[in-house]
Amino acid sequence: MSTRPRSPAAATPAPGKLPLPELAEMKRRGDRIVMITAYDAPAARIADDAGVELILVGDTAAMVMLGHSSTLPVTLDEMIFLTRAVTRAARRPLVVGDLPFGTYEVSDEQAVASAIRMVKEGGADVVKLEGAGRMLSRVRAIAESNIGIMGHVGLTPQSATKLGGFKAQGRTADAAKQLYDDALALQEAGAFAIVLEAVPAPVAARVTEALHVPTIGIGAGSGTDGQVLVWHDMLGMYAGRTPRFVKRYAEIAAEIGDAVSAYASDVRTGAFPEEKHTYGISPEELEWFEASLTTS
Repeated sequence: MSTRPRSPAAATPAPGKLPLPELAEMKRRGDRIVMITAYDAPAARIADDAGVELILVGDTAAMVMLGHSSTLPVTLDEMIFLTRAVTRAARRPLVVGDLPFGTYEVSDEQAVASAIRMVKEGGADVVKLEGAGRMLSRVRAIAESNIGIMGHVGLTPQSATKLGGFKAQGRTADAAKQLYDDALALQEAGAFAIVLEAVPAPVAARVTEALHVPTIGIGAGSGTDGQVLVWHDMLGMYAGRTPRFVKRYAEIAAEIGDAVSAYASDVRTGAFPEEKHTYGISPEELEWFEASLTTS
């Protein structure tokens, strides 16, 4: 039987910032929670204006922003840099700084130090890490250090090689029970919310029902308390493989490609810039300028 978790510690939110306890209230009321990734100020501003509750500065930046083939190479310094850009523009949403691979696995002390840097230097409101098991003590240590911590189970991309690739998790009875137990353990350790990634919808719904803290699904069906998608996936901006759980809401890459091609054509043909794109000078000043060239 699960026990109600300790209230997650967090710094006092800025004026207008969504209070962290409101997420639990949203779960209680049955209100759906919207989370989206963002990696720069313009994206954060758009997400803020759209009224989302959470912005995740995810380690997916390694792939969609930095050109890597997986999330593993991104560094803490890079994640802090991106998080700082997002926090400058996000006024109301809580900004979740993703702790990248290699920044919390070694020890509780390493995990707390990384989380502190993400909050202090990156400006994140809370942080996220992947896994349960040995990571439970990391979650507990961060929560006890006055930093809100979000858990993540199911498909955990940082350990995809160990899991046999980017595959759905919890598809056998034993695996589903382990995932269920891991989610409860993360709640008990102090996580204020848990991401369920690539999990069968009935399993995710049962986990959500058992928890007092909200679940955020990605490829976990509609029975979770909220949903998250990667910015570049939902907008059609990423050229890599798109998971089956992604819904494309736009095809921005194609529009950008058409715009850049049109610009290149206009430059080559002389159609750009037109007169309206230039700045003038008075005839007198131009005459004096020309005269100065002949006397210099």
